[in-house]
Amino acid sequence: MAERRNAGPPARDRVLDAYETLLIEQGPGGATLDAVAASAEVSKGGLLYHFSSKESLVGGLLDRLRERSARDAERMRTDPDGAVAYYLRTSVPGGESPVGLTRTYLAALRIADGSTAGAPARDALAAVDADGLAALREEIEDPVLAWLVQLVGDGLYLRTLTGAPLTGGVSPDELHARLRKLITDRS
Repeated sequence: MAERRNAGPPARDRVLDAYETLLIEQGPGGATLDAVAASAEVSKGGLLYHFSSKESLVGGLLDRLRERSARDAERMRTDPDGAVAYYLRTSVPGGESPVGLTRTYLAALRIADGSTAGAPARDALAAVDADGLAALREEIEDPVLAWLVQLVGDGLYLRTLTGAPLTGGVSPDELHARLRKLITDRS
């Protein structure tokens, strides 16, 4: 039997990985179909076999985002330390989601501009946020407190994305402990 020429991920996944990387590193302008094909080490025809247009490629990325979000939300729900601990732990620098959500989310942010073309990305990002909030709500009854935890995680995540240092003289562990106390005191 002939050995597979490329023993790495399937071509479709390589294309999506390359698209994510180009969006993150160069923005939408650098993520042309030709650049994605070259980075994925597939022919342009191979790319077009999986994604017939740039819109189809965006759709594939957003499908991946939704799938990874669902897997991440399930991990939140089943984390032995709880959803709050998981959410905050994966929001701090170096604490990426183990299902690849962090990279895909960042790539989707790069195409979620204010234009009409960015609307599907904004909708997908809103669904990801809803998945996270729903998982937090399973642990936190108070909807305001659950949203507050999500916003704290979002702020930590923003620092992760921008490379900005954490400020305030409080460690993520101290922040988590305080939030945990707020949650416990309210129940």
